[in-house]
Amino acid sequence: MEYRTEHDSMGEVRVPCDRYYGAQTARSLENFKIGEARMPAAVIRAFGALKLAAARVNARLLPHRMTEEKCAAIEAAAREVMDGTLLDHFPLVVFQTGSGTQSNMNANEVIAARGNERLGKPLLHPNDDVNMSQSSNDTFPTAMHLSAVCEVEGRLLPALRALIATLLRLEDENRGVVKSGRTHLEDATPIAFSQEISGWRASLERDLEGILAATDGCRALAIGGTAVGTGLNAPRSFGDAVAAELSLLLGTPFTSAENKFSALTSLSPLVRAHAALKALAADLFKLANDVRWLASGPRCGLGEITIPENEPGSSIMPGKVNPTQCEALTMVAVQVMANDTAVTLAASQGNFQLNVFLPVTIHNFLSSVRLLADAVASFDKHCAGGIKADRERMRKNLHSSLMTATALSPLLGYEKTAALVKLASERGLTLREAVLETGAMTAEAFDAAYRPEDMV
Repeated sequence: MEYRTEHDSMGEVRVPCDRYYGAQTARSLENFKIGEARMPAAVIRAFGALKLAAARVNARLLPHRMTEEKCAAIEAAAREVMDGTLLDHFPLVVFQTGSGTQSNMNANEVIAARGNERLGKPLLHPNDDVNMSQSSNDTFPTAMHLSAVCEVEGRLLPALRALIATLLRLEDENRGVVKSGRTHLEDATPIAFSQEISGWRASLERDLEGILAATDGCRALAIGGTAVGTGLNAPRSFGDAVAAELSLLLGTPFTSAENKFSALTSLSPLVRAHAALKALAADLFKLANDVRWLASGPRCGLGEITIPENEPGSSIMPGKVNPTQCEALTMVAVQVMANDTAVTLAASQGNFQLNVFLPVTIHNFLSSVRLLADAVASFDKHCAGGIKADRERMRKNLHSSLMTATALSPLLGYEKTAALVKLASERGLTLREAVLETGAMTAEAFDAAYRPEDMV
C-alpha cells in the first residue's frame, strides 16, 4: 500500500494514498483499536448533511470567509457523504473519544480532501472551512439527533405501520371466531380471536404514538453552541439558520435547542426516545410469545393457529418446524432492553459542560432502531402475514373449557358454580353433564344460559 504524509497540530502522520481522511483520523485508527463496531453509517450521513447546511449558512453569514467556491466544493463532497458513496473513508470505531471529536474530524478531513480533489487545488481546510462556526462538542450531538430522527422515521416507523396493517387485516378475517381466553396460562372466559388480535394491534399503535412523541424531543439541535454552549466563534444566528437548512435538506423539521448548555451535556431526549423503543420491544416480546404459544404443537400443544413453515427446525428430528421468527423477534427485544441500560448509564455521565459518552449512546440507540425495524419487517413478512386460525381446534377447546361456567355464576352463585366446575373436572364431565347430574338447572335453562359464542 502506498502512503502520503499528512500533518496536524501534533506533527506528521502517514495516511493511505487511496483514502480521503487525514492525520487526525489516522491517529484515531492507531490509538483506538477497540472492537469491531464502527461509527454507524447513519451518523456519517448525518454529518454530511450537517456540514452541507453549515457551509450554506456560513456562506450567507460569513461570505468573506466562506466563499461561493468553497461552499460549492463542500456541498458537492458533503452530498457524497450523505448518499453513502464515501463510507469506506470513515473507518473509525465507536469506542474512541467520548465527545466524538475524531469522527467530526473524519468528516471534516474527508469533505475537505474530496472537495479539493474536485476543485483540482488545495482550497479547503478541514478545520478552517469545513468546521467553520462549529465544534465537535456541538456537531456530534447534532449528528446524533439527526440520525436518530431520520432512522426512526425512515426505517422503523414504516415497518411498524406495515405490521399494524397486517394485524388489522387479520382482525377482519377472523371476526366471529370465538375461542377460549387464557390468563395465568390457564383457561379463562371466551374471547373472539379478532379481539385478541386487536389487543396486539392497539399495543403497537400506542407504541408508535409514544415513539413519535418521544422522538420529537430529538429535533432540538445543539449546533450553534460550539465548545461549551456559549457559541464562541459562531455567528449569533448560526444555530437557528442551520436547523432551518437541515429541515429543508432532510425533509423533516428541526429546531435550534433553546439552551445550548443543556444540549451539549444532557442526553435525556435520546433516553426518552429509547425508552419508547424499549416499550415497543416489550410489546413485541409479548406478541411473539402469544403467537408461538398459540401455534405450539402440532399435536401436543395448543395448535389454535398455524404459522408459515419457513425452514426445517431440527438437525435430528425429521419434519420438525419451529417458530423461528418469534424467536428472532424476542431475541431482538432482549437486545433492545440491554441497549436501554447502556443508553441510560451513558446519559448519566455528563460532567460540567459536556457528556463524553456520546458515541456509545448513539451506537446503541441506532442499533435498537435497526434491529427493531428489521425484526418487525421480518416477522411481518415471514410469520404474521401467514397466521391462520384453526377454527375447529378453537371451537373444540372453547367447548371443553370449564371457565365458560362463569356465565352461570349470576344464576347459581359463585360457590355453587365453582362446585360444579370442580365436579366436572374431577370426573371428566362436561359442564352440562355436571349441571344435569346435580339438578342445579334443567336442560332447557342450561341451554338458554350457556352459549359460549355469545360470551364475548
